[in-house]
Amino acid sequence: MIERYTRPAMGRIWTDENKYGCWLQVESAASTVLAEDGVIPASAAEAIATRATVSAARVAEIEAEVKHDVIAFTTAVAESLKNQGLDAESRWLHYGLTSNDIVDTAQALQVKEASALIREGIVALLAVLKRRALEFKHTPTIGRTHGMHAEPTTFGLKLLNWYAEMERNLARFDAAAEDMRVGKLSGAVGAFGHLKPEHEEKICARLGLRPAPVATQVIQRDRHAAYIATLAILGSTLDKIAVEIRHLQRTEVREAQEYFSEKQKGSSAMPHKKNPITSEQISGLARVLRGNAQAALEDIALWHERDISHSSVERVIFPDSTILADYLLAKTTDLIDRLLVYPKRMKKNLESTGGLIFSGQLLLDLAEAGMLREDAYQLVQSHAMRAWKNDLSFRDEVARDPKIAKLLSPKILARTFDYSRQLTNVDAIFKRVLES
Repeated sequence: MIERYTRPAMGRIWTDENKYGCWLQVESAASTVLAEDGVIPASAAEAIATRATVSAARVAEIEAEVKHDVIAFTTAVAESLKNQGLDAESRWLHYGLTSNDIVDTAQALQVKEASALIREGIVALLAVLKRRALEFKHTPTIGRTHGMHAEPTTFGLKLLNWYAEMERNLARFDAAAEDMRVGKLSGAVGAFGHLKPEHEEKICARLGLRPAPVATQVIQRDRHAAYIATLAILGSTLDKIAVEIRHLQRTEVREAQEYFSEKQKGSSAMPHKKNPITSEQISGLARVLRGNAQAALEDIALWHERDISHSSVERVIFPDSTILADYLLAKTTDLIDRLLVYPKRMKKNLESTGGLIFSGQLLLDLAEAGMLREDAYQLVQSHAMRAWKNDLSFRDEVARDPKIAKLLSPKILARTFDYSRQLTNVDAIFKRVLES
């Protein structure tokens, strides 16, 4: 991922230095366990654990010649031991292992690191969404369906809905991250041709991983696809939030707006512009996450016990998806934290159609007062369409209709057009979400 969208802590996880460091961790854990079982000398395990080093630059030099990254890695590590006079110890490096015993198990360590940062980001966003949902809990605004005014809601309910969805994202992410917390050291085809299952269990335990119950030369990629797909779903939720804010910031709507600093400029040609650039960026980068999910799904089907068609893909999608998820979570958290909200404008928009949004309530009140529902619907709709077409006040038109006045007194009719009546259960919804 380009530097523009990479936060330092997440970017460090996917550097070659950290990757080879994780590979060396696996080699060290394997050597220690094998030494404890008497398979290799204890002196070799100690040397690998305490004296072995690896240089990403040196690995790159060797790989340019041998065209195999793991061989380049083991050669570089062995060199570091030989340079210290530990030639005999170096021959026990990578004993009984195959390339993907190291690569897949170390990748799990990197994903574990990345997942911790992503989880922090989700929790931070949840906290901001909850705080702002409570802040605007009873701030009335118009609800929109198909982009059209529907019935009253509150801005707090919008935020609460996002909060609840992010809670589901957290649960999904925790499950996907845990599913990725597995290693494998079962050899070239997963049959433990050189090590024992108990060796694998002990090595994984040392690394804070669980052993994959069964594998080929690789850990099966359904886990990886589920993880990347979960990040795509997470990104789609952030996209959903961004799309709503982009609409609310439109000139004709102006109910909410991204924070715009004093020195910020929105357009090179039009000085008046305050564009929703953060929201648009979130929407755009979420598309990359969704695209990466497709690539991860394609990686599930490998030939027989292994091919490497997934390897090149994962070199891109795992760094990019985790880096983007981390970046987008931070961006969305800041967006919501500093979001400018305009309750007066919300109320103005709410009342802009002269009460048309209460047509459903009027229908119910007329039916309750004795009018047949079909007759009530036709009557209310005729007033609504005429008011809409001629830019009239629906509330005034209804009040002048003798058929309606006969059934609904001015006091009852006033209650029909009282939006607080339809928002009576807001507290109950908040309680159901926040206390569940």
